[in-house]
Amino acid sequence: MTSRTVFFNIVRFFFLILLQVLILNHVNLGGYVNPLFYVYFILLLPFSVSRGIMLISSFLLGLGVDIFTNTIGLNAASCVIMAFARPFVINSISSGPETLIGDTPSLKNQGIKWFLYYTIILVLIHHTFLFFLEIFRFIEFFKTLLRIGLSSAFTITLILISEYVFIFRQK
Repeated sequence: MTSRTVFFNIVRFFFLILLQVLILNHVNLGGYVNPLFYVYFILLLPFSVSRGIMLISSFLLGLGVDIFTNTIGLNAASCVIMAFARPFVINSISSGPETLIGDTPSLKNQGIKWFLYYTIILVLIHHTFLFFLEIFRFIEFFKTLLRIGLSSAFTITLILISEYVFIFRQK
Protein backbone atom coordinates (compact mmCIF):
# COMPACT_ATOMS: atom_id res chain seq x y z
CA MET A 1 0.00 0.00 0.00
CA THR A 2 1.22 3.45 -0.84
CA SER A 3 1.31 6.30 1.63
CA ARG A 4 -1.41 7.99 -0.41
CA THR A 5 -3.69 4.96 0.06
CA VAL A 6 -2.97 4.86 3.79
CA PHE A 7 -3.71 8.59 4.14
CA PHE A 8 -6.92 8.29 2.11
CA ASN A 9 -8.11 5.37 4.26
CA ILE A 10 -7.39 7.28 7.49
CA VAL A 11 -9.41 10.25 6.22
CA ARG A 12 -12.23 7.90 5.14
CA PHE A 13 -12.13 6.23 8.58
CA PHE A 14 -12.72 9.47 10.48
CA PHE A 15 -15.19 10.85 7.91
CA LEU A 16 -17.40 7.76 8.09
CA ILE A 17 -17.40 7.73 11.90
CA LEU A 18 -18.41 11.41 11.98
CA LEU A 19 -21.05 10.93 9.28
CA GLN A 20 -22.47 7.99 11.19
CA VAL A 21 -22.61 9.55 14.64
CA LEU A 22 -23.56 13.10 13.65
CA ILE A 23 -26.11 12.42 10.91
CA LEU A 24 -27.03 8.80 10.21
CA ASN A 25 -27.56 7.72 13.82
CA HIS A 26 -30.41 10.23 13.95
CA VAL A 27 -32.17 8.55 11.02
CA ASN A 28 -34.56 5.95 12.39
CA LEU A 29 -37.52 5.20 10.17
CA GLY A 30 -40.26 3.56 12.17
CA GLY A 31 -37.83 1.89 14.54
CA TYR A 32 -36.84 -0.60 11.85
CA VAL A 33 -34.45 1.22 9.52
CA ASN A 34 -31.09 2.28 10.91
CA PRO A 35 -28.55 3.12 8.18
CA LEU A 36 -25.14 1.86 9.27
CA PHE A 37 -23.06 3.35 6.49
CA TYR A 38 -19.79 3.27 8.43
CA VAL A 39 -19.29 -0.38 7.34
CA TYR A 40 -18.40 1.04 3.91
CA PHE A 41 -14.89 1.57 5.31
CA ILE A 42 -14.40 -2.18 5.79
CA LEU A 43 -15.81 -2.91 2.34
CA LEU A 44 -13.34 -0.53 0.69
CA LEU A 45 -10.18 -1.68 2.44
CA PRO A 46 -7.54 -2.67 -0.12
CA PHE A 47 -7.20 -6.33 -1.07
CA SER A 48 -3.56 -6.21 0.02
CA VAL A 49 -4.22 -5.11 3.60
CA SER A 50 -3.05 -7.67 6.14
CA ARG A 51 -5.61 -9.53 8.20
CA GLY A 52 -4.22 -8.04 11.43
CA ILE A 53 -4.45 -4.45 10.21
CA MET A 54 -7.93 -5.13 8.87
CA LEU A 55 -9.15 -6.56 12.19
CA ILE A 56 -7.56 -3.78 14.26
CA SER A 57 -8.88 -0.98 12.04
CA SER A 58 -12.34 -2.58 12.00
CA PHE A 59 -12.30 -2.85 15.79
CA LEU A 60 -11.27 0.80 16.09
CA LEU A 61 -13.99 1.82 13.62
CA GLY A 62 -16.67 0.03 15.63
CA LEU A 63 -15.22 1.31 18.89
CA GLY A 64 -15.33 4.88 17.54
CA VAL A 65 -19.03 4.48 16.81
CA ASP A 66 -19.58 2.77 20.16
CA ILE A 67 -17.96 5.62 22.06
CA PHE A 68 -20.28 8.18 20.53
CA THR A 69 -23.42 6.04 20.74
CA ASN A 70 -22.82 4.45 24.16
CA THR A 71 -23.37 0.91 22.85
CA ILE A 72 -20.64 -0.82 24.87
CA GLY A 73 -18.78 -2.72 22.16
CA LEU A 74 -21.67 -3.88 19.98
CA ASN A 75 -20.44 -2.09 16.88
CA ALA A 76 -16.81 -3.07 17.56
CA ALA A 77 -17.71 -6.75 17.81
CA SER A 78 -19.89 -6.61 14.70
CA CYS A 79 -17.17 -4.86 12.70
CA VAL A 80 -14.58 -7.43 13.75
CA ILE A 81 -16.88 -10.29 12.68
CA MET A 82 -17.45 -8.55 9.34
CA ALA A 83 -13.71 -7.99 8.83
CA PHE A 84 -12.96 -11.59 9.82
CA ALA A 85 -15.47 -12.88 7.25
CA ARG A 86 -14.28 -10.54 4.47
CA PRO A 87 -11.42 -12.70 3.07
CA PHE A 88 -13.66 -15.78 3.04
CA VAL A 89 -16.40 -13.87 1.20
CA ILE A 90 -13.90 -12.50 -1.33
CA ASN A 91 -12.51 -15.99 -1.98
CA SER A 92 -15.93 -17.59 -2.25
CA ILE A 93 -17.38 -15.12 -4.78
CA SER A 94 -14.22 -14.62 -6.84
CA SER A 95 -13.59 -16.95 -9.74
CA GLY A 96 -9.85 -16.36 -9.51
CA PRO A 97 -7.15 -13.70 -9.14
CA GLU A 98 -8.27 -12.06 -12.38
CA THR A 99 -11.53 -11.08 -10.65
CA LEU A 100 -9.68 -8.91 -8.15
CA ILE A 101 -8.87 -6.03 -10.47
CA GLY A 102 -7.47 -2.88 -8.89
CA ASP A 103 -6.27 -2.14 -5.41
CA THR A 104 -9.64 -1.96 -3.65
CA PRO A 105 -13.01 -3.62 -4.09
CA SER A 106 -15.31 -1.33 -6.03
CA LEU A 107 -18.21 -1.32 -8.41
CA LYS A 108 -15.98 0.09 -11.13
CA ASN A 109 -13.24 -2.53 -10.77
CA GLN A 110 -15.21 -5.71 -10.08
CA GLY A 111 -18.54 -4.96 -11.73
CA ILE A 112 -22.06 -4.80 -10.36
CA LYS A 113 -22.66 -8.52 -9.80
CA TRP A 114 -19.47 -9.17 -7.81
CA PHE A 115 -19.69 -5.95 -5.81
CA LEU A 116 -23.37 -6.50 -5.02
CA TYR A 117 -22.78 -10.06 -3.74
CA TYR A 118 -19.79 -8.86 -1.73
CA THR A 119 -21.70 -5.96 -0.19
CA ILE A 120 -24.91 -7.89 0.54
CA ILE A 121 -23.13 -10.79 2.24
CA LEU A 122 -20.88 -8.65 4.43
CA VAL A 123 -23.57 -6.12 5.37
CA LEU A 124 -25.93 -8.95 6.31
CA ILE A 125 -23.22 -10.55 8.47
CA HIS A 126 -22.59 -7.24 10.24
CA HIS A 127 -26.24 -6.31 10.73
CA THR A 128 -27.30 -9.79 11.86
CA PHE A 129 -24.58 -9.94 14.47
CA LEU A 130 -25.20 -6.36 15.63
CA PHE A 131 -28.98 -6.55 15.96
CA PHE A 132 -29.02 -9.95 17.67
CA LEU A 133 -26.32 -8.80 20.09
CA GLU A 134 -28.34 -5.66 20.74
CA ILE A 135 -31.58 -7.48 21.51
CA PHE A 136 -29.78 -10.51 23.05
CA ARG A 137 -32.86 -12.73 23.05
CA PHE A 138 -34.97 -14.60 20.56
CA ILE A 139 -38.34 -13.41 21.87
CA GLU A 140 -38.52 -10.71 19.18
CA PHE A 141 -36.91 -12.92 16.52
CA PHE A 142 -39.08 -11.88 13.55
CA LYS A 143 -39.02 -8.21 14.51
CA THR A 144 -35.22 -8.41 14.62
CA LEU A 145 -35.15 -10.16 11.23
CA LEU A 146 -37.27 -7.33 9.81
CA ARG A 147 -34.86 -4.75 11.27
CA ILE A 148 -31.91 -6.65 9.76
CA GLY A 149 -33.57 -6.82 6.35
CA LEU A 150 -34.73 -3.21 6.18
CA SER A 151 -31.57 -1.72 7.66
CA SER A 152 -29.41 -3.85 5.37
CA ALA A 153 -31.40 -2.82 2.30
CA PHE A 154 -31.09 0.85 3.24
CA THR A 155 -27.36 0.56 4.00
CA ILE A 156 -26.68 -1.34 0.77
CA THR A 157 -28.61 1.29 -1.19
CA LEU A 158 -26.50 4.06 0.35
CA ILE A 159 -23.30 2.15 -0.48
CA LEU A 160 -24.36 1.60 -4.11
CA ILE A 161 -25.34 5.26 -4.50
CA SER A 162 -21.92 6.24 -3.14
CA GLU A 163 -20.20 3.90 -5.57
CA TYR A 164 -22.11 5.37 -8.52
CA VAL A 165 -21.34 8.92 -7.36
CA PHE A 166 -17.61 8.10 -7.26
CA ILE A 167 -17.74 6.41 -10.69
CA PHE A 168 -19.39 9.45 -12.30
CA ARG A 169 -17.09 11.79 -10.43
CA GLN A 170 -13.99 10.06 -11.80
CA LYS A 171 -15.18 10.30 -15.41
